Amino acid sequence: MASFALEEFLGEGILKDLMHKLIEAGWDDVPTIKMMNSEDMELIKFNQQQKNALELRIYLHDRALMEYAEKLEASNKSLTELLGSSTIALSSQFSMKRGHVARFIDQTRTSRISMPPNYTLPARQRNYSRSVTPRTMQMFRSISKDEISLDQSVFESKIREGYVFKGMVATGPAEPRLCGCIQPPEVVDDVAPYSSIENISIQKLAPEYKAGVENLVKKKAPPMKASMLWTEKPAVLFCVRRPGCIMCRAEAHQLYVRKPIFDAMGVQLIAVLHEQIESEVKDFWPRYWGGLVVLDLKLDFFKALGGGKLLKDKFVSGFLFNPRSIANFKRAADTGLDYNFRGEGEIKGGVFIVGNGRRGIVYQFIERNFGDWAPIAEVVEVCRQLSDPFPNQEETITESSSLT
Repeated sequence: MASFALEEFLGEGILKDLMHKLIEAGWDDVPTIKMMNSEDMELIKFNQQQKNALELRIYLHDRALMEYAEKLEASNKSLTELLGSSTIALSSQFSMKRGHVARFIDQTRTSRISMPPNYTLPARQRNYSRSVTPRTMQMFRSISKDEISLDQSVFESKIREGYVFKGMVATGPAEPRLCGCIQPPEVVDDVAPYSSIENISIQKLAPEYKAGVENLVKKKAPPMKASMLWTEKPAVLFCVRRPGCIMCRAEAHQLYVRKPIFDAMGVQLIAVLHEQIESEVKDFWPRYWGGLVVLDLKLDFFKALGGGKLLKDKFVSGFLFNPRSIANFKRAADTGLDYNFRGEGEIKGGVFIVGNGRRGIVYQFIERNFGDWAPIAEVVEVCRQLSDPFPNQEETITESSSLT
C-alpha cells in the first residue's frame, strides 16, 4: 500500500540509515523524494545498492505494491532483474498475489509525476562535505499534453477578469438512475460567494507532514477563522466526504502525489473533514494525505459546496442505483488502497481553490456522484494561473457581484 509516511516508504532495510541525511538535505516527504535523480543520489552518496533500493521502492509505490518492498529489496536484485523474473518466481519467491504480479510487471502503469515546464522544485537545503552550488532541479519534464490540454480562452474569460477572479464551478455528469425513476440531487451552477467560507470556524487536526515533525496535534487546537489558512498562500481545499472511503482516499492520494507541483507554484494543500473520529484521522494522515488537515464541525464548507445546504445522497439511490458511482468505486478499488465504512458517508464533498488574501474562490468542484474526482488537470491549471498573477494591479475582491 502506497503510504506517504517517509518512515514506511524507506522501510527497515538499507535506506533506513539514510533518513537523517535525507531530512537534513530537504528530502523530507515522499512525493519529493520520488523525484530524486542520479545526481541527487550522488550528492547524498548513495551506493549502488541504495540506488537500486530507492528505484525499486518508487516503482512499487507508484503501483500500490509496497507490501512487497521488504522481500524484494532483500533479494539484492535490481528492478530490471526483478522485472525479468517469471510470474511463477514472483509468486513463489515473494508470495506475490496473482493480480499483484500482473500489476508489478505492467510497466505502462504508473502514477509518477513530472513537473510542468518552467517550474522547479523549491530549493533543497544542501549540507554536504564538498562544496556544491545548489542547482534548480531540472527534472521537470512536461506533463503530457493530454493531461492538461485545456482551452486557455475559457480560463481567461471565466477565471480572471481584470485581476478579479470570477470563479468557476465543475461537476461530474448526472447519470440516469433506475431507468430515470430516481432523480439525482440538484447542484448549484454558481461558485460560492467568498463570504460563505471566509469566517468559517475550523480547528487544525494535523500539520503538513514532514518527516521528523510532531505527528497529530495532541492538544485540542483552538478554533480559528478559515481565512487565516490562505492569508499568504493560495490553497486547494479538499472537502473529504469520509476519510475511510476508498474513493476519497484515492482522490486524496492522486492530489497529494502532486505535492511538488503545488509546492513549486506556491499553493498549499488542505483537507477539510466534517467529523472527528481520531482513529480515522490517524489512518488518513499521512498515509493517504500529508497536507494540513482541519475540522469543519458546523459543515460550513460542505454547505457552501451545496449553495447553502448540504448536498446529500442515500447509499441505495446514490450508489447502488447509480452507474457513475459504481464506476467511480471500481476506478478507486483498482488502486489497491484499503478502506472501511466508519463515519458519515452521505454528505457530498468537493474541492475549493482559494486565492491568497481576499482574492476569493477561484474554482470549486462538486461531488455530484459518490466518488467524483476534481479533474486534476483543471486543478493544476487553475493553480498555475494563480501563481502567475497580472503584475502591477491591486488585489481586490468584490463580494457577490464579482463572484457570481
